[in-house]
Amino acid sequence: MNTTASLKNHLLIAMPGMDDENFSKTVTYICEHTDEGAMGLILSIPLDITFRQVLAQVDKELKQGEVDKQVDNIPVYLGGPVEPEHGFVLHTPQGEWSASLALTDNLMLTTSSDIVSAIALGEGPDNYLVMLGYAGWGGEQLEQEMAQNAWLSVPADMSSLWNEPAEKRWQKAADLLGVNLNSLSHDVGHA
Repeated sequence: MNTTASLKNHLLIAMPGMDDENFSKTVTYICEHTDEGAMGLILSIPLDITFRQVLAQVDKELKQGEVDKQVDNIPVYLGGPVEPEHGFVLHTPQGEWSASLALTDNLMLTTSSDIVSAIALGEGPDNYLVMLGYAGWGGEQLEQEMAQNAWLSVPADMSSLWNEPAEKRWQKAADLLGVNLNSLSHDVGHA
């Protein structure tokens, strides 16, 4: 990128004064960031949709009796406000799925239904987050938001977030920077 270093494989931590309710008190994993824009997945907003409901939409042939009993405990997250009808699974790199992209050596993004079925059968990756929708920024939009102090960023360390409850991920991501978000001012200022 010409103007700013890429934030790919970083976590965006919403500043306490974030006005956009889609991102208030969120942490977002940045999957891609180029001059054309950025794409990320919010990791901290659980939906009122069950994994069983998602499963029913993507694998109509799977018998409910075959489904692992743990599926009722699998949360589904709002990955972002863009295309909320599309599903994404952010996960550690176990298994072979028909539509996966390696984001790093330790992180994959899969959009195919075969991973959802495998998770339902207890045969999915060790760590995963199931999400609907994504967050998107046009060219230079994320850079402008960063310049306006809307976000903090830190290189992603997903190992500290996989098993963290959604409501604690925002502060847990800030802990990677050594920042207590509750002590930050809500006012934006420049020296």
